[in-house]
Formats: sequence, C-alpha cells, structure tokens
Amino acid sequence: MQTVRVIPCLDVTAGRVVKGVNFVDLIDAGDPVELAARYDDQGADELVFLDITATSDDRATMVDVVERTADVVFIPLTVGGGIRSVADARAMLRAGADKVSVNSAAVADPSLISTLAEEFGSQCVVVAVDARRRGDGAFEVVTHGGRTTSDWELVDWLGELSRRGAGEVLLTSMDRDGTRVGYDLELLELASAHLQVPLIASGGVGDLADLVAGAVEGCADGLLAASIFHLGTHTIGEAKAALQAAGVPVRP
Repeated sequence: MQTVRVIPCLDVTAGRVVKGVNFVDLIDAGDPVELAARYDDQGADELVFLDITATSDDRATMVDVVERTADVVFIPLTVGGGIRSVADARAMLRAGADKVSVNSAAVADPSLISTLAEEFGSQCVVVAVDARRRGDGAFEVVTHGGRTTSDWELVDWLGELSRRGAGEVLLTSMDRDGTRVGYDLELLELASAHLQVPLIASGGVGDLADLVAGAVEGCADGLLAASIFHLGTHTIGEAKAALQAAGVPVRP
C-alpha cells in the first residue's frame, strides 16, 4: 500500500467555509485562510478548496481566498468550482493553487480534461466526480451539486477520464455527503478497480474508523473529510495516528 494522504476539504461560498448535508442546509464553518493555516500546522498532506456556488460574481473572491491561503500554507492546494476553461485554471494556478479540479464543465465537455492536461500537465488536473446510487444499484454521475443527472454511468466516465489524461480523481458519494455515516465502500472499491490514477475518497466521514475503512477496504489513495476537522471532533494528527495503528502508511 502506498502512503495515504489525509486531506481536509473546505467548501467555500462568498469567502466563507460552509458545511451541509448533501450540499444543502449550509452552516458557516469559519474563515478559509484561518482553517487552512490550522490544518497546515496540524500536518495535513493537502488541502482542497471547492467554490460550491461557482458563480462569476464569486470568482474574484475565490481568487483572493486562494492568494491569501497560498501565502500562509506550504502544502499542496487543489482548487475547484467554476473552472470551465484554460483561462480559469491559469488564474487559480497563478493565485497559488497547485492543482485545479473540474467537475460539471468536464462532464459537459470532456475535451476540457485533455486541454488542461496538455496545457498544465496531468499532475495539475483533478477531476471531481459526484456519484449517486440508482434504484438498480448502479452508480450514475451527477453534476451541479447533485441537482442534474448526466448521461454517464460511473465506470464509463472513469474510463473516459483515464483516456483524457486526468491526474487523479476525487470521488464523492452524493448519498453520503455530510451524513457522517462513513464512506460508500462499494463505490470506492468499484472506482479503484477501474482507475490507474490516484483516487481520493469523499463523502460521509463521521469518525476515525471511517478513514481507516476508506484506505483499507476502499483502496483510496487520499482521504478527504470536512466535518470531523472543521468541528474539532478530531485533529489531523489523530487521524494519522488511527491510520498508522491500522497499518496504513501515512506521512509523519
């Protein structure tokens, strides 16, 4: 097993970190720069910022947030939400992001993934995938915070991402997001079996055992969580200690 990364996620809207359940009923969780600095101090491996409103009106605010964060943290920073073009990606990378994440725009035009990979290198391109379980048990890809169902089934979309040059995949279970009942391990196992690039697990972490399960049973390379860190339930150090105790290799 490769070293597993612990990655706090900051959902940002109008310059503030928010948290909700299934992307609704949002509550304020703090200042993104302050939280980012805290997680850097605690030993997080990376940070993910997602602009969950992703409107053009908020874009300038997000650039400012990224710039201020990059000044105070020294770990890789991935930024997503509203990135629809090379120009959008370049603006975030120039502001201090190390990677950009695309989701809805990539589903609408998969060539965006190839274009970004060619322009900036695959290592800079994260594709965020929101998946939801259908009534027949299969997983479908959804966009716009789960409000829109795409024409893609998960396995087909993951194959497309690999062909297009995605550097890694951030996979969120829309059924589990914010519920704190644990990752959807079946979803993660399915994805890891069809991916040749790193997989970041997202959606549902409620305690440290969920992180361990995501790495051991879900075969995830990165473990993304929000509530347990934002609310002070656990620290990054406690998360890494739990993983290490379970035999999962982590960075000190």
